[in-house]
Amino acid sequence: MAQPDYRELAAVFAGGALGALARAALSTLTVDDPASWPWPTFAVNIVGAFLVGYFTTRLLERLPLSSYRRPLLGTGLCGGLTTFSTMQVETLKMIEHGHWALAVGYTASSIVLGLLAVHAATALVRRVRVRP
Repeated sequence: MAQPDYRELAAVFAGGALGALARAALSTLTVDDPASWPWPTFAVNIVGAFLVGYFTTRLLERLPLSSYRRPLLGTGLCGGLTTFSTMQVETLKMIEHGHWALAVGYTASSIVLGLLAVHAATALVRRVRVRP
């Protein structure tokens, strides 16, 4: 069995800590109310989707290969920042309180806008001219 790359694990840990701290800070801005749109979770998931598209495309197509950039920025930072599990809990709370339309709108817009954010970031990186 191969020895784990502890520097890669440290990169994931450091990025994840930064992402989770940013998400936790944003979540303190609003009160948990199943009858209202959960803006902090929605915002970090869309921003995180954009960043994952940006980082992945830029790191794979525009920069020299690195063993630690993707684990730090993609897996760590974006993984710590985004929170699909919180989105699911918020959606279930909406449903439990009878806010079906809000739950469907929140779930559908999170998925659609997340995919559009990844696509937009990828297109943005690919539009920028590569210098020789």
